[in-house]
Amino acid sequence: MLQLKNNFIFAPVKTGYSDKTGVVTEKHLKFYEARSKFIGAITPEPMYIDKGLREIPTQIGIDNDDKFEGLKKLTDVIHQFDTKVIAHLNHPGRMANPKIPGNYFLSSTGKACEMGGASPKQMNKDDIKHAINLFSDAAKRAEKAGFDIIELQFGHGYLVAQFISPKVNDRTDEYGGSFENRIRFALEVLDAVKEATNLPIIIRISGDEMIPDGIKLEEMIKFSKILKEKSVEAIHVSAGTVCNTPPWYFQHMFVPKGKTWEFAKKIKDEANIPTIFVGQVNSKEDIKNLTDNFKADYIAIGRELVADPDFIGKYYKQITGNVRPCLACAEGCLGGVKAGQGLSCLVNPKVGREIDVFEKAKQSKNIAVVGGGLAGMEAALTLKKRGHHVTLFEKDKLGGQFILAPLTPNKRSMGSLIPYFVKEIEDNNIKVIYKEAKKQDLVNKYDEVIIATGSIPKEIKIDGLDEFYWAEILLKENLPENKKILIIGGGLIGVDIATALIPLNNHVIIVKRTTDFGEDMEMIAKTLSLKMMKEKGTVFSDHTHINKVSGRTVYAKRNEEDIQFNDIDMIVVSTGMKSFNPLENELKDNIRVHVIGDAKKTGNAQDAIKDAYDTAKKL
Repeated sequence: MLQLKNNFIFAPVKTGYSDKTGVVTEKHLKFYEARSKFIGAITPEPMYIDKGLREIPTQIGIDNDDKFEGLKKLTDVIHQFDTKVIAHLNHPGRMANPKIPGNYFLSSTGKACEMGGASPKQMNKDDIKHAINLFSDAAKRAEKAGFDIIELQFGHGYLVAQFISPKVNDRTDEYGGSFENRIRFALEVLDAVKEATNLPIIIRISGDEMIPDGIKLEEMIKFSKILKEKSVEAIHVSAGTVCNTPPWYFQHMFVPKGKTWEFAKKIKDEANIPTIFVGQVNSKEDIKNLTDNFKADYIAIGRELVADPDFIGKYYKQITGNVRPCLACAEGCLGGVKAGQGLSCLVNPKVGREIDVFEKAKQSKNIAVVGGGLAGMEAALTLKKRGHHVTLFEKDKLGGQFILAPLTPNKRSMGSLIPYFVKEIEDNNIKVIYKEAKKQDLVNKYDEVIIATGSIPKEIKIDGLDEFYWAEILLKENLPENKKILIIGGGLIGVDIATALIPLNNHVIIVKRTTDFGEDMEMIAKTLSLKMMKEKGTVFSDHTHINKVSGRTVYAKRNEEDIQFNDIDMIVVSTGMKSFNPLENELKDNIRVHVIGDAKKTGNAQDAIKDAYDTAKKL
């Protein structure tokens, strides 16, 4: 057994906090320290085993002895809490990042990933031997640097899985063809690592790659039985492949929660080996379900511990407070890393900035926050925790426009965020006044005012367009069925609205002045939304300018050619938002004013929460 203080493991999540030399930074140390206190083991991000095999330029390396000092600092920081440290070792093969200079690309095949990537060299015997040596050398360094456990990545479409997968492996030698041949490389890697170190070994697999002709559960059960015979301590069961099925690989909100748990349960029961369950574990109820119904040996948690470093402490009631929920949206975690900004989080503005956490205010002030959307609530909570007296004004319901976010079919997980904020407001005894704040409510009654009044739809002037909906069409009482609907505007809001209308048998036409439908969306959500829309017969009309509406006919120009849309039952306008800030000019000569979130500059939910936190941190 792994001999952990409890059965919770922080799964490997890429941070992008290193520099291009692959060293551990102070940012890493603070990030992992914040998540180490209550958990059985921490798995830092996947570490590259050769500088030419990086997935991101700012990845931690374990390829060279010059990394020892930083890696030892990292294991020491985590060990102070009696928490074990797992070294996750991975060779990406053909999935090494083609944009990083100096990277090279090898695989069981000479074929590139169908979804993009470099064309690899099909590995010969020398290449195979070299890759095995990279794994064993990295394992030796891990043990020397104070790691307690080795995890070998045999899934997710990376190199070892490229040998195991019948879809990818097209070899005709002893490493291809039969199941026994396809797992040969994996077992040689395992044997070499076992010989190189005395540390316990975990194997991470994809229980199913979720593609035709890929790795399937039946073979993974068989494989796990063999791994048990080779004294592997646990099997870490995920799903998907980074090449073909990234939503499963990232456990995105668009894939159903619990499928990976079912795979893990089958492997646990049939291979009779300790099994690590993972995938969208983001609530105390999930833990109870996995413990009571799935009899999970270990539970790996990734992004929920990004969103709330104290999640397990709150589960064990060793610390009080509400669980800040992970939405499985990938906006900050995946989006931030891909953008080169490093790991961040939509719901937690402290992520990646643990070095610079706020301090108590030197002087307690009486501050009004006007607007109870995400920005307003985050500002109110941060101000209160810093010692200020806070009053929150909201004319309607707490939550603002984010109330609409979980109303699309694949974004239900976003519905957990507003209840979290509302409960936090209540538990922190922040006074909420439900009215539209006026100048006389604020001047001479507060020391400072934060304006968080959000944004409103941009006005649109089209001849004859008198009746139309905005995103409020998503409300249950407004959702139409069996209608022909024209959506004007094809950004994030327009695409989200379309995905909510289509399942109700509505025929959707979506028009845009440019070409990039869903241009503001997180990439996985965008790809899957557009795919669903196309499959359901959505009409996309780019370079389209609407000129006039007459009855049920809409007249337009597309690439300077006159066109028309006939028999339209309803029109939805989603042509963007503009800041709504009617109070600033009235107040600025009478009281100190701070404008935050969309009221200052339109953006997304993460922008709003971060801006609110940063502003409140300084007052």
